[in-house]
Amino acid sequence: MAHPVRFSIQTAPQNVSFDDLRRCWQTAEAAGFDAAYVFDHFIPIFSDENGPCMECFTVLTALAAATQRIRIGTLVVGNSYRHPAVLANICATLDQISGGRLELGMGAGWWEREYRAYGIEFPSVATRIRQMEEAIRVVRALCTEHAPSFRGRFYTLADARMEPKPAQKPCFPIFVGGRGEQLTLRAVARVADGWNLIAAPVEEFRAKQEVLLRHCERERRDPATLRKSLAMGFAGFRPLAPRMPPGALGGSLGEVTDAVGRAFDAGVDEVILSMRPPYDFEALERFGREVAAKYR
Repeated sequence: MAHPVRFSIQTAPQNVSFDDLRRCWQTAEAAGFDAAYVFDHFIPIFSDENGPCMECFTVLTALAAATQRIRIGTLVVGNSYRHPAVLANICATLDQISGGRLELGMGAGWWEREYRAYGIEFPSVATRIRQMEEAIRVVRALCTEHAPSFRGRFYTLADARMEPKPAQKPCFPIFVGGRGEQLTLRAVARVADGWNLIAAPVEEFRAKQEVLLRHCERERRDPATLRKSLAMGFAGFRPLAPRMPPGALGGSLGEVTDAVGRAFDAGVDEVILSMRPPYDFEALERFGREVAAKYR
């Protein structure tokens, strides 16, 4: 593989206390996981909409302060929620105060209910994907150039200064999350450092990866420069419940270990466990000790 294997977690900061989130991240760090991510929504998704939902970068900053080694990130930012120049400033500052641990996951945005509730424009999916691609160019320009000017279809910069720059040089990694074959995977090949697929069986990952490789060929992009991750629901070491998303991990130690191996064999570089509260801390520790250690 082009990249060392990684194991990470994703926690949705919804319908959960910050104390439990912090404990989950600290448990993952102590168990040897490589990275931890939060999602970016304002209203809980796929759960009780009346419950709490903490803002992505606020909670991410607090979790950065509560950890020391583990890399931190977003899986994924809804591009339309913030102007990319504002996003760049947030991320550069967070990268500085976390000691260069940030990884920025970008998405085009999808939940129309949330957009309508907050009065945010919700254009066509094709427009949102093109906005995301252009936003990544804006973020990277602000992070790598002294005072960039930029005139795109959606965003404009004019002698835009941003200090401090990120601690990571030339910029923190930026990856794109999504499964759209025509535009999203093409954007990955054009502007991203990596690609994430969420809630999908390994067979779907393999098929989407083939599409991504064709885009890389057309864009003259070396696919080995892209880190590829797969986020999988984690049921612990017990049988999968019917409500678990496609491609979820669960069952005996052997079944979980074999499923992780199939993901790596398919070309996945990073397995991400999507954790749901109440968190199974014992299973998380066991995964790090008995599954992740096997593939290190």
